[in-house]
Amino acid sequence: MRHIAIIGSGPAGYYTAEAAQKHWGDEVRVDVFDMLPVPYGLIRTGVAPDHQSIKGVSKRYEGTALSDNVRFVGNVHIGSDVTVPELQGLYDAVVLATGAPNDRPLDIPGSDLANVFGSAAFVGWYNGHPQFAGLAPDLSGQTAVVIGMGNVALDVARILSKTEGEFTGSDIVGHALYALMASKIRRVVIVGRRGPHQIMMTPKELGELGHLARAAPRVNPADLPELGEDALLEPGLRKSVTHIRSFAAIPESHFADVEVEIEFDFFAAPHALTGTREGGGQVEAIELERTAVQAGRAVGTGEFYSVPASLVVSCIGYQTSPIPDVPFDERAGKFANDEGRILPGLYCVGWARRGPSGTIGTNRPDGFSVIEKIAEDIGGGAGKRGREGFDELADKRDLDVVTFRDWKKIEAQEESRARAGAPREKFVDVGEMIRARRD
Repeated sequence: MRHIAIIGSGPAGYYTAEAAQKHWGDEVRVDVFDMLPVPYGLIRTGVAPDHQSIKGVSKRYEGTALSDNVRFVGNVHIGSDVTVPELQGLYDAVVLATGAPNDRPLDIPGSDLANVFGSAAFVGWYNGHPQFAGLAPDLSGQTAVVIGMGNVALDVARILSKTEGEFTGSDIVGHALYALMASKIRRVVIVGRRGPHQIMMTPKELGELGHLARAAPRVNPADLPELGEDALLEPGLRKSVTHIRSFAAIPESHFADVEVEIEFDFFAAPHALTGTREGGGQVEAIELERTAVQAGRAVGTGEFYSVPASLVVSCIGYQTSPIPDVPFDERAGKFANDEGRILPGLYCVGWARRGPSGTIGTNRPDGFSVIEKIAEDIGGGAGKRGREGFDELADKRDLDVVTFRDWKKIEAQEESRARAGAPREKFVDVGEMIRARRD
């Protein structure tokens, strides 16, 4: 029997558990750990609440989680409740599937002003992550600036622009929905260092901006390259640029009846955030430098200008959280590894291995790849004690472990709490989750 510990219950974690099942069949036991009492990681707290079809992939993970040889071990903090070396002593292999939950720092003057957030925090706020549920962004100003040219920036801009009716069917948490409905924001500026041909936005997410009830996207036609240059793009990016061109073609008269404008500011590099330092230091504006793209890179032109900003959300990437006793690549923001191998018996997968790149589905081949390496490394023979040893340790330390059966009780209560038209109302406090499990 082989015993595998996976730290992280998001897509990378459950795809790795699935791969272990397919490789060893009944001859493996997999424990999937998470610091929260609820599973699914990015699917629950990262994917936009109005993208329920994407969140539906959790049903596949549930099939794996309900298998006899896979166990969810929630409410266990790796590093304080139990250490990685302790897990290495108990399991034949330990796989870090912790993702990249931390924001990459904006690192410009003024980034410490109030009402400036990273996307992990802001998305976590409207998705109900316990760490960010109390964020309380101030939405009383008129202009929000979203820094970044990827899908997360689009998600943030879209969420800031929707009507209450457009959230029907979503699982946005109540505190965020109420705050957004009282929002005074009427202009959302999406800032990117480079131009339309360098965006990381996908066609589906861009297309959604063209169908919002009270908002419309605005693009300066002068920012577009010659139409013939689109032929050199790969098909997906070409479709995205086609959407950008359609936004640029929206007549000015259309904006007379638009409540919220979503403005794309291409060729603009954030230089500084400015605002008052009194009473908490509220952000008031962002200073930008006009850029030009040379050999694919954004180069400053020395031309500076300012845009009002009562709220700033930085969507410039993520990085993995370091864990004690695990080698970490500070520059890359991920665990130091060689194709998934960190140390003997210790591995990483998904964003924890390669950084924040790829889609949810990209984690599946990643999981199968690391299981092949584990099988090659540990070979045959008797395995370690695995979950039996961990259970003894948990009892000794009085850990309040949450199982998948417990999670289903929490989930049932979230569903029973749902407002009309919503699939659930998430608990946003760990204590409430634990109480729901016991009830």
